[in-house]
Amino acid sequence: MRRILISLLTLTVFGSMLSAQEVNVDSLKANVTPVYTNEYLDTVQIRRKFVVNDYSLVGVTYGVGMNTMQFNPVRDVTSRFNPEYFGITYTRYGKLFGYMPYFGVQAGIFYGHEGYKFKVNKETGLSSTIEGANDVNINIVEVPALAIMHYDISHFKVMGGFGLYGAYRMSIERKGPSVTEGLENAFADYDYRLSYGLKGSLGFGLVFDPVEFHFNAMLRYGWGSLYQPDHDPEYGNYYYRFAYPFDIMLTAGVHFQLTKRVGKTKKELKREAYESVFGTVKK
Repeated sequence: MRRILISLLTLTVFGSMLSAQEVNVDSLKANVTPVYTNEYLDTVQIRRKFVVNDYSLVGVTYGVGMNTMQFNPVRDVTSRFNPEYFGITYTRYGKLFGYMPYFGVQAGIFYGHEGYKFKVNKETGLSSTIEGANDVNINIVEVPALAIMHYDISHFKVMGGFGLYGAYRMSIERKGPSVTEGLENAFADYDYRLSYGLKGSLGFGLVFDPVEFHFNAMLRYGWGSLYQPDHDPEYGNYYYRFAYPFDIMLTAGVHFQLTKRVGKTKKELKREAYESVFGTVKK
């Protein structure tokens, strides 16, 4: 009996020692941080979200224009078609106030036109004229600055812009039945050479990173008259006249991304893989 009790006591003590060793081994395993290679981290699958980065691009745009003027007093005018409207732009997309996505700014320089054409009365065959001209084309250099809004999906985007523009009238061509001599291709003393006003755009884009194709309809409304309102020596002090540019342009452009539009770098992906295994890592 004594031998049996001694044997049971020995087994109990030995079993307790083994259990203590197992607990110590488990605790050691829990405190050891495993090391994973870059090759392993590359194989960890991360669920990716479509998030547009803050990115920039430069583009070349070409289009056509329909130019007219809003006269006061009112005159019977129609639009002039001009197949030349082109320029370059720089666009920077970012977050408004640091957290509202899908905003941006755009600046550029364009060569384009202003102008007007008076309608001919079908019954009389006559039309209004200014300095004997009823068809006027003005070549301008335009510098717009727009605030941009855009919404992107994988290969498509919609966008709109609104802002200001300034322009310089480089040359003028007048046509008509009795154009004043010397003004066929020259500005009069009372003509303004600077133009400015509002500009807006609305369009869509096809995106094949790192290239984007943009298609826009643009509207340009001048705040400055074409000429001095009181230039007429006979009626100027009593009878003011104004002519404000109003133009519509349809454009297509190719734009090249200067920075990454969507996606993450290898470093960011490896960090996410690491965090998916070990949890969030403090920066």
